[in-house]
Amino acid sequence: MLTLQAHVDLTAANTLRLPCYAERFMAPQTLCDLQAILRRAAVCQWPVTLLGGGSNVLLPPQLSGIVIRPSLHQWWLESQGDDVVAYVGAGVNWHSLVMALAARGVWGTENLALIPGHCGAAPVQNIGAYGVELKDVLLGVQVVEIASGNMRWMSAAECQFGYRDSLFKHALANRVVITQLALRLSRQSNPKLHYGDLSSRVPSQPTPLAIAEAVCAVRRAKLPDPAVLANAGSFFKNPLVSQAHAERLLHQYPAMPHFSQPDGKIKLAAGWLIDQCGLKGWREGSFGVHAQQALVLVHFGGGDRAGLLQFAERVVSAVNTHFGVELEPEPRVL
Repeated sequence: MLTLQAHVDLTAANTLRLPCYAERFMAPQTLCDLQAILRRAAVCQWPVTLLGGGSNVLLPPQLSGIVIRPSLHQWWLESQGDDVVAYVGAGVNWHSLVMALAARGVWGTENLALIPGHCGAAPVQNIGAYGVELKDVLLGVQVVEIASGNMRWMSAAECQFGYRDSLFKHALANRVVITQLALRLSRQSNPKLHYGDLSSRVPSQPTPLAIAEAVCAVRRAKLPDPAVLANAGSFFKNPLVSQAHAERLLHQYPAMPHFSQPDGKIKLAAGWLIDQCGLKGWREGSFGVHAQQALVLVHFGGGDRAGLLQFAERVVSAVNTHFGVELEPEPRVL
C-alpha cells in the first residue's frame, strides 16, 4: 500500500548530511507502486526528484513537489554455463550486491567493492574504480518514463556512457526512473589487477572475493567512512587535459601522476593536484579537505549546500591558479 509522507527530513538520507526537507516523499517497493505515484504526481503537477542512496548528490535546504526513492530490493541470477546475468532492483545496496556476487564466485564487479549508494544510481554516474567501470559489465537498464509511466529497456550503448557520465545526466535527466539493471558477469576467472598495487594485495590465483576484500581494505585506508565523517567520496573528477598541457606540467612536475587515454587526452589525478596546492587537511568552518585523501571533501556539521559549494570553489580556484586545470565536481547538484 502506498504511503505518502509530508515534510520529510532528508538530512540522514544523504551521506554529506546536508540539511534538506522534502515537501513530499515516497519509497515505492514495486514497479506498480512507482507507476501509480508517477501518475498522481502528473495529475497534481508535482515536480519529481529522484533520490537513491544519497551518496553522490548535493541536496538543497528544500525540495518541493515529491521526492521518490525507488526501493525495489529484489535481485536474482540467470546462468548459462559460465555466463551469468544478474537482474538487480534499483534499491539494492551496490556494495552488498558486489560482496554477494563475489562470495558466489561470480566475476565482473569485484573491483567496484565499497562504492556507496544504490544500484539504481550506478548508471547515472557510470561508477568506476580500480580499472573497471559499470559500463564494462552492463547489459541494459530498465527505466520508467516519468511523464507517461511507461517502462522500457535501454541497452548499454543507448546510455552513452563516458567518464563518470551518461545520458541520464543530460537528455534523460529528470525524465526517467531507473528501476532495474542487467549485468553481464561470468564464473570464468577474469581478474583485473593492473590498477595501482592491487595485484600485490591478492594471491597469485585470486578469487573474486579476495579481490573485493583487497579493494575494501585499500578504500578503507584512504577514504573516510560516511557514517563517521560526512562525505560523498571523491568530490572531484580526475581532469582530462591535452597532451601538450600535460607535457608542460610534467616538465615542471616530473612526478605528476598521469594516464594516457584512448582519445589522446591525458587524465590527471585530482587528489594529487589538490595536495600539491597544500590543501590536504585544510578546514574552513563546517567543511574541509580530508587529511588522508585530498580528493574527498568532508562536512564536520552545521553547514549547508551553499557553504559547501563556496568551499569547493576555493579548491577549484587554487588548482586552476597553480596548474591551469579546471576541476569539475563529481556529485550531482539536485
